[in-house]
Amino acid sequence: MLIEYTGRHTTVTEKQKTQAEAGLAQIGKLVGGTCSAHVILTVDKYRQIAEVTVVCSGQSLVATCEGTEMSTALHDALAKLEQQVVRHNQKTTTMKRHPKMDVKGALVTDLEDVAV
Repeated sequence: MLIEYTGRHTTVTEKQKTQAEAGLAQIGKLVGGTCSAHVILTVDKYRQIAEVTVVCSGQSLVATCEGTEMSTALHDALAKLEQQVVRHNQKTTTMKRHPKMDVKGALVTDLEDVAV
């Protein structure tokens, strides 16, 4: 996974990089395939803001969190992003496993065509 870091009014430390890489590695297992990530860390007065964007197969997932410490904000953003990935995977598998409906809302089966 290609990870890009941006620090706004702050420098990105090695500890923050390793924390982000560990969280994104776990997300990479769930997503699969090739993905890219952009981690933006911002300091605004007393607020520490972490924004994580993951772009995979034409879809982008974004999570933003704010806290008093950058490590907690980054941890919360990665947790939110992981929830989004799990929810997206469940949605796609549900759509794949359910049968198709026709215009009237009835199930389309081959037996209905034979009976008519």
